[in-house]
Formats: sequence, C-alpha cells, structure tokens
Amino acid sequence: MTVAQRQEIRRYLSTGESDPLPAAWGGGAFEAAHQASQDLKSALIEEVKQRSSGRRSRSPPRGQDLRTFARAKVEPMVRGLFPARERDPVLAMLERSVVFLTQNNVERVLRQQSWLSTAWTLANLYLTSLGAEPLGEGFSPIVGLSEETNCYVSTEYFTTEDTFADFVVHEAAHVFHNCKRATIGLPQNRRREWLLDIDFGMRETFAYGCETFGRVCELGPRPADRRTSRAPGRSEAGDRSGRWGGLSRHALRGRRGSERVEAHSRKVCSFRPRAAHHPKLSIAKRFMVAVGNVEMRRRDRQRTSR
Repeated sequence: MTVAQRQEIRRYLSTGESDPLPAAWGGGAFEAAHQASQDLKSALIEEVKQRSSGRRSRSPPRGQDLRTFARAKVEPMVRGLFPARERDPVLAMLERSVVFLTQNNVERVLRQQSWLSTAWTLANLYLTSLGAEPLGEGFSPIVGLSEETNCYVSTEYFTTEDTFADFVVHEAAHVFHNCKRATIGLPQNRRREWLLDIDFGMRETFAYGCETFGRVCELGPRPADRRTSRAPGRSEAGDRSGRWGGLSRHALRGRRGSERVEAHSRKVCSFRPRAAHHPKLSIAKRFMVAVGNVEMRRRDRQRTSR
C-alpha cells in the first residue's frame, strides 16, 4: 500500500470523507474506485473491531421475531397514513427493512453499503451503542439511520427510558420519502411517485410526529385509554397552555375533528405544511405532522440539559 493510499485511509477514518475519483489507486477509473472502496471499508472494519474490543453489544431479546416485532411497531403509523388496500405491501416492506446493528452483523452491514459515508456513519452508530470512542471529532451520536428502504437502528433501542421515543418508527417514517410506489408494486404516476411526498424541510419533524403517534397508540390501545392517560409532553415540553393535550384529545378519540385539529396545529406548530391543512387527509396524518415540532423541541431541551 502506498503512502498516498494510507493518507486517504486516515482521512476517511477521521472524517468519513473520500475521493469519488481516487487518484491514489492506479488503473482505470472504475477499477480504482472499486479497489479504493474495498480498502477503505476493510480499514473501517478493522478500526471498529479495535475500538469495540472487549465490549459486548446489546442484543434483541432472545426468541424475538424481529419481523413480527417491527411490523407491530410500525402498524399504527401505516394504518393512519395509507388506505386499507395499500397497507399490506407497505407493512411487508417495512418489516424487512429494520436492521439492529450488533456484533454479529456489523461487518456484513458495513461491507454492503453503496456509499462510504453511510458506512462510516453506521460504524459510529455501532460504536456509540457500545460506549466506545467514535471515529472523528465532534461526531453527534445517533440511534438510527435510514438509507433507501433500510432502517438501521442502535441496540440502545432496548434500553431507552424516553417514554415517547421509538427509533424503529422514526427511521421507518423516513422510508416513505425514499421509496417509490412502484418498488413495492403500488400504482405510480407522475403525481404519485413516492410513498409519501414529504417536503425536505419537514421530514425530520414528520418522523418525530410518527414515532410519538405510535407510542401514544401503544400506551393506550383503546381510545378510552388515550383520553385518561396523561398527554405526552404536557410537562416535559413545558406545555402549560395545554395545547399538546388538546391536540392529542381531538386526534386520538377516534371521532371526526378536523377543525379542532387544524386550530390546535396552528397554535402548536411554527410551520404551515400543506399536509397539515388538507381537508381530505386523515386525523392521524394531521396529528403526526402537528406534533412532530413539539417532540423535536422536547428532545432538544433534554439534550441541552444533560
């Protein structure tokens, strides 16, 4: 291995950046790019092994069927966002998409990545789940990542104490704007190309809304349970006005309340998304869009206070 190649490897490990036309590797452009990708991934895997040595990764509960588990987690969200005739294909795709990064599969997952930057980020996701030192300086820890139709989730999922956090649902929500309808056999045209056409600036907000909606449904399976339980975020988010609680009451009672949800979403949210105000969308969809901003602010406050 040449000095230039070693320098590129060190740069990649410390920053996640790489040259799409690697001059340090000789030969034609295609051959050089392929060999550089293999060498950089091999170096990444070796570095991950060294940093994770002596640490044991958490594993999903024994005997847990992860496909069944993932389907149960995302089903409330899918039922709220898609018509009945489209739910089964969407659920079948999502239940195959969830991957928990563990010691048993991390090497395979890193080698399978098409993008070197994604492999680097997933390596850090795995290292931080072990409490090991991440690659690069100033890396912000993450607990999940969506790439195309794959949802990679940290095993910290099984130990989180945040009542309204659900990394699986959050990452699955991002798949909707990454996956075309034809990919899973649904009708597609120029106006309906993606599963959900979500504005770029609203995608993270939407994902937070989806995971919160899923947790509310999980904590209160029946509408009566949701009405009697404490509204999420009422104290954690400093919601002294009761807007969060009012929105959740109207959205989760299972009755028609478009005007009420509309009024509350205007008070709670600083943005004006089309999806939140479209009269033909379901109460669940408006609720997911509306609560996402509140949940993002709550999480930001928690991170700042630590």
